[in-house]
Amino acid sequence: MTTPVPPVPGEPLLTEQPARRRAMAGRSYSERPGKLVYGLLAAVVLGGMFPLWWSFLIASHDSAVLSRNPFPLVPGGNFLQNAATVIDTVPFWRATMNSIIVSTVCSASVVFFATLAGYAFAKLRFRGRGPLLVFVIATMAVPTQLGVVPLYQVMAKLGWTGELLAVIVPALVTAFGVFWMTQYLSQAIPDELIEAARIDGCSMFRTFWHVALPAARPAAAMLGLFTFVATWTNFFWPFIVLGPQDPTLPVALQQLQAAHFVDYSLVLAGALLATIPLLILFVFAGRQLVSGIMQGAVKQ
Repeated sequence: MTTPVPPVPGEPLLTEQPARRRAMAGRSYSERPGKLVYGLLAAVVLGGMFPLWWSFLIASHDSAVLSRNPFPLVPGGNFLQNAATVIDTVPFWRATMNSIIVSTVCSASVVFFATLAGYAFAKLRFRGRGPLLVFVIATMAVPTQLGVVPLYQVMAKLGWTGELLAVIVPALVTAFGVFWMTQYLSQAIPDELIEAARIDGCSMFRTFWHVALPAARPAAAMLGLFTFVATWTNFFWPFIVLGPQDPTLPVALQQLQAAHFVDYSLVLAGALLATIPLLILFVFAGRQLVSGIMQGAVKQ
């Protein structure tokens, strides 16, 4: 026969604990945000949408109306006409296809090679791993403008000036992507999982392909999305190395600016047309983007 344990002063009796658990389970620990939070979120959303709305306001008028009223408050009726003028003035469809090709290839390449390098830096043990990773990260401090002249000379010797290869090849992998995937994979993959895969007979690359790559999917999706946007909006290097006959979309839209006069209605109409594919991409990739943010911020 067991001896009953006397209750500890200040603690509830054992018979009271189930009732307390049921009462605590009935409580809601997720409080709804207050009006201040919703107000701040609404201000952020409106602030983010305002540039698009202002661009649409300007793009929906013609230059004559804007000369009389440079700050219109209501949209006009010339947006479709201005958009058609943009498409007829610059090689819009060819530039859009070039931007799609460059952005897609660069995004896929950066995701693959950055994940491969990040897996090596995060989980493999080799001599010089730390200094090499520091060197890769230090390259992000070097401005792009410093390497334009030697890079252009290399492209000229290869005969790639004026071709899309001159834009694609230098952007096949980025130091930021390597750092991003290294930080993510160092926490996302347990060492025991890699050891189990090696014991089962997986080679080094098969371990990466079947273990590291699926685990890196949320961070890889975010990296691919950010790389696509950065490549799509890149103007500096494509403007230097590509000609006006085969440009990307930002370079083609630059042709809308004349030497002494800028028709802002046409310029902003072209900017809106170039933004529409990015908005569509964010709509379809928004769920994966939020999932990647949550999995990167909250670790088990």
